[in-house]
Amino acid sequence: MTTNLATLDALALRTLCANALRVLAIDAVQAANSGHPGMPMGMADIAEALWRQHLKHDPADPEWLDRDRFVLSNGHGSMLLYALLHLSGYALPLSELKRFRQLHSLTPGHPEAGLTPGVETTTGPLGQGLANAVGMALAEKLLSAEFNRPGHTVVDHRTWVFLGDGCLMEGISHEACSLAGVWGLSKLVAFYDDNGISIDGDVKGWFRDDTPARFEAYGWTVLRHVDGHDRAALDAAIAAAMASADKPVLVCCRTQIGHGSPNRAGSAEVHGAPLGTAEIAATREALGWSWPAFEVPEVVRRAWSARERGAAQRQAWQRRFASYAEAHPELAHELLRRHARHGSPTPAAEAALARAIAEAEQKGAALATRKASQELLNAVAPAMPELLGGSADLTGSNLTDWKGHRPLTGRGTGNHVHYGVREFGMAAVMNGVALHGGFRPYGGTFLTFSDYARNAVRMAALMKLPVVHVFTHDSIGLGEDGPTHQPVEHAASLRLIPNLDVWRPADATETAVAWRESLRRSDGPSALLLSRQTLPHAAEAGVAGSPRSEAIARGGYVLRRADDEQVVLIASGSEVGVALAAARLLAGEGLAARVVSMPCMDLFERQPQAWRDEVIPRRLPRIAIEAGCSSPWWRWVGEGGDVVGLDRFGESAPAGDLFRHFGLTAELVAVRAAHLARGAARPAEAALVSP
Repeated sequence: MTTNLATLDALALRTLCANALRVLAIDAVQAANSGHPGMPMGMADIAEALWRQHLKHDPADPEWLDRDRFVLSNGHGSMLLYALLHLSGYALPLSELKRFRQLHSLTPGHPEAGLTPGVETTTGPLGQGLANAVGMALAEKLLSAEFNRPGHTVVDHRTWVFLGDGCLMEGISHEACSLAGVWGLSKLVAFYDDNGISIDGDVKGWFRDDTPARFEAYGWTVLRHVDGHDRAALDAAIAAAMASADKPVLVCCRTQIGHGSPNRAGSAEVHGAPLGTAEIAATREALGWSWPAFEVPEVVRRAWSARERGAAQRQAWQRRFASYAEAHPELAHELLRRHARHGSPTPAAEAALARAIAEAEQKGAALATRKASQELLNAVAPAMPELLGGSADLTGSNLTDWKGHRPLTGRGTGNHVHYGVREFGMAAVMNGVALHGGFRPYGGTFLTFSDYARNAVRMAALMKLPVVHVFTHDSIGLGEDGPTHQPVEHAASLRLIPNLDVWRPADATETAVAWRESLRRSDGPSALLLSRQTLPHAAEAGVAGSPRSEAIARGGYVLRRADDEQVVLIASGSEVGVALAAARLLAGEGLAARVVSMPCMDLFERQPQAWRDEVIPRRLPRIAIEAGCSSPWWRWVGEGGDVVGLDRFGESAPAGDLFRHFGLTAELVAVRAAHLARGAARPAEAALVSP
């Protein structure tokens, strides 16, 4: 079967354009000898209908502010996206498609934001792309309400997302899509690839949800029973979706995985393996595609190119924006500033941060660091309109709100989001907000519940997103709620994530500096681990040096010095106070101790070796103290050092009783430090911990 290009009608050309996506996908997967051809083959018709007819984008300017956002939540079908980007005219040449899944190519196994032009978010962990899309749609809604003016609409775009059965099986889809319905995100449109197949086979054996009814219950508009291979049906569904005025839309598309493959379509075989040369030849014959591997006829390339249409759309927006800037110059400047990729705080914000840090140091007040965090927000939020805060139903405990904040509930707008009990959804939605631009998101929950959010925190680190996670109730210091709520392994676990800065400040000054450094950061997320209990001001007059804030910003610094030092005490967070008290006890015994505060181990590791050696001299014995797993600290104390930590679960009791019970007191730290300084054997654990 061959195709006569000279006699193509519009429908035949659309079929050919969709088939170009299919064959590029199967050719790239075959060349790589790995990948997922089934989804691209099954969703090619939907992709053609959306990308060629409706998507607002300009391949020459992938960062255009008012472009539509497209998210491939079922990211294993990445070759569909790469084929779309290549054919539409993005800077993704055919040579990169031929290098699919190869080292340093622009076509990795799953889409990666910041690597491939036109890829809006990194997807692969199923469901998270969908949650990112919810965040993008939320950002668009909030920005349009803040910046658009009568006669001047400069923020007006849609977020489109492809998703599959796996995305809907993941619990995060419930968290994020429930929120999207509550928020009335009418410019969010999701296409459900209902092919009934996952890796293990027919999903009826493990997935029988009534998906349309589920989304209707969330408050979505649902378009049921759309034939995902019928172009007229797809066009009608997209038109209906774009007409939605007050609800997000789910388009339920019945498709055939591997559509076009004579022997594998509709089976799990085609999900995640190359078709093989014989089946590729049979598929080409069935599709009427007579061109060799990776070859696309010129008429199809011309039909796919979005460069002319995209340039016209962007230029029309630029004219509207010029008119807007003339009428509202301050708003126009602010909108552009807010969309600068992860920009630094403004001079006004920096000044507010500096004042807050200086005030915290001057007051020297004893505060829970969660309260110190809120005081910082009270001072800085008015100068940073881009802040979008929130909490997973723990606002009064995390203290993530500030004086004058506007709560975002229901279909309204605001700058502090009530996410409900949805830690994972919150973290992934914040990633989407950060990816969209215009806001610096942060959100709070208890540190022990960071486990729920962990994979989205990891994705933020992978994508280098400057999201801030406020994790309060950071140790056994939370007390009576007991071991289910007391973090033990969490700080150590978060420190394992590359590119995540984990801060555990000891007092109000360190907390303010942690916020400053997190807000200055443009290349990754930060986690602030904050105490429930009140902590003393850590600085000792005349010892820490001036300004202490600059030393704190290096992640670890000398808080207390002594003449002829014999031992170094290293601590973070609430245990810095324990270390200082232990040092005073040791001084009474004639032992001089240095105290090092290490609020951010990750940042300290990035300091020059000379700074690290000056702060923690290798010539001295070292002991570390932290109310959590001891494992991260052995690097700093060495084989001959000691760590006073907590390598077991906690108990339900008042905080003071727990610290005594587990040996996290100045008296017991002083005993262990003295043995270390004198070269004696470490005393038995049982002798130090009260029964």
